[in-house]
Amino acid sequence: MKQIEVFQMLADQTRLRALFLMQSQRELCVCELVAALKLSQPKISRHLGALRDAGLLISRRDAQWVFYQINQAMPDWQQQALTAALSGIKNETILRQDARRLAEMKNRPDLGSAD
Repeated sequence: MKQIEVFQMLADQTRLRALFLMQSQRELCVCELVAALKLSQPKISRHLGALRDAGLLISRRDAQWVFYQINQAMPDWQQQALTAALSGIKNETILRQDARRLAEMKNRPDLGSAD
C-alpha cells in the first residue's frame, strides 16, 4: 500500500510545490514554505507531515524551527517517481512565483546550526 500512498502524495499541487522548492534548497522550515506558498502554517504542516510519513521527506527540529528536506535514502523507484513529477511541472508559472517569494523572504532562519 505504500506505493499507492507515494503517488497520492505526488498528486497534490501544494505538496508538489513544496517538494519543488525543496529540491533546490538544502532544507526549508515551515515558516519559509508558508511565505513562499502563501498558505497557512497548519495547512503546510499537515502536508509536510503527510510527505514525511510517506517517506518522501525527513525532518529535524532546531529550537522552535522544524526543517524539512527531501529524503535522499528513499528507494530508487520513489526517487524516480519524484524526479519525473517535478520535471513534469518545472515550467509552471506558480513555481517561479513561489521561488521568487522564497528568495525575497526576509529573516529566514539561520542554517548555520544545521548538522
